Amino acid sequence: MGPISFRRLTEGDLPLMHRWLNTPHVMRWWNSGGQTMAEVAEKYLPYITGAAPTEPYLFLCEDTPVGYIQTYRINHWPDYARHIGVDDDTAGLDLFIGQPEFVGQGLGPAVIRAFLREVVFGSFGARSCVIGPAEDNHAAIRAYAKAGFRFWKRAVVPGESTPEYLMRITVADLAEERATP
Repeated sequence: MGPISFRRLTEGDLPLMHRWLNTPHVMRWWNSGGQTMAEVAEKYLPYITGAAPTEPYLFLCEDTPVGYIQTYRINHWPDYARHIGVDDDTAGLDLFIGQPEFVGQGLGPAVIRAFLREVVFGSFGARSCVIGPAEDNHAAIRAYAKAGFRFWKRAVVPGESTPEYLMRITVADLAEERATP
């Protein structure tokens, strides 16, 4: 794998997002029913234009788009914030690897750490970050733990069928992990 970089999602990326969101490995955890192109545009255009409080990015390896990653201030989504109970300096993070050939190759932890440094704790200025995989998404939980996230608590979010396995990392945790040989 080559260097990892990030760029903001654009309207021109929506066909790629549509393809990724309809692949079996993404649909299993991200979008179980698949999405039409119109549904993809309806969900992601507000992020792209800034009408919704989520910052959408593609992550790239050697300038090739490989997956999607987003961050947001959890308190900007009041229903979710109320159920998990976080402070104002906490960001949320969601991602998926879209290109099937990159799944299971160990890319996730490196992407997450780079995104935390550059965006979440960098330009976004959060002090902590929470990620909430499904409890039975063991591969994601392992990847997040390798990136430095630690189990925080379980939370049942309205509209979800299973509890989220919430994991948390702070800017200090990431700095400490970087300093450890």
